[in-house]
Amino acid sequence: MSFNLEGHVALVSGASRGIGRAIALRLASEGVRVGVNYNTGASQAREVVEQIASGGGEALALQADVSDKVQVETLVKKILDRWQRIDILVNNAGIRRDRLLMRMTEDEWDSVISVNLKSAYLCARAVLPHMVRQRRGRIINMSSVVGLSGNPGQANYSASKAGLIGLTKTIAREVATRNITANALAPGYIITAMVEELSEELKGQVLARIPMGRLGTPEDIAGIAAFLCSDEASYITGQVIGIDGGLAI
Repeated sequence: MSFNLEGHVALVSGASRGIGRAIALRLASEGVRVGVNYNTGASQAREVVEQIASGGGEALALQADVSDKVQVETLVKKILDRWQRIDILVNNAGIRRDRLLMRMTEDEWDSVISVNLKSAYLCARAVLPHMVRQRRGRIINMSSVVGLSGNPGQANYSASKAGLIGLTKTIAREVATRNITANALAPGYIITAMVEELSEELKGQVLARIPMGRLGTPEDIAGIAAFLCSDEASYITGQVIGIDGGLAI
């Protein structure tokens, strides 16, 4: 299914690989001009931009640590200087630092909360004034099935993803009258670098819990993200959409 998003401008954080990359490519295929944010994956981000350009689209690779206020403000300014507007924000940047809570260090807690949750607050705060002036905007926050259920060894990650759900619902309430929507996606186990790090034994255990019997793909997520950015989803806000092959049930 295709959605007409021609002329819109998006910022996708953590867009050099995995789910962020798939969303950037899908939005570009719908006519969106995309700010491809990355922190350390410069060559991967350039590949995304080149792939978009080869398909006739327009994109810009933008390095920034989105957990840093000054870098976020600079990032948004670069997009506005280039395209004079911003219509879509996808808060996708995320890291894992897994360890049982009783052994988790303060740094492991702080780094995950900062990258996964604080970055979404900073990016949303930076783009919302422009969306309010435009009287249109779409914000998508990348939560997780573990933000709903919790997961042993992922207290920091689960807390950050649960926090994104609360942030999403609050943003939705605050700006709904300005034709701005905010929704969260809660993927299950998706074929990304994070999941590839799991042992074969653990992957087998995960698959046994998924009714559909397969892992998801980044493209499974990107299609829903594109829909939520479209006018067809203009009456959907404050929702958490699970994309997990039935894992949560």
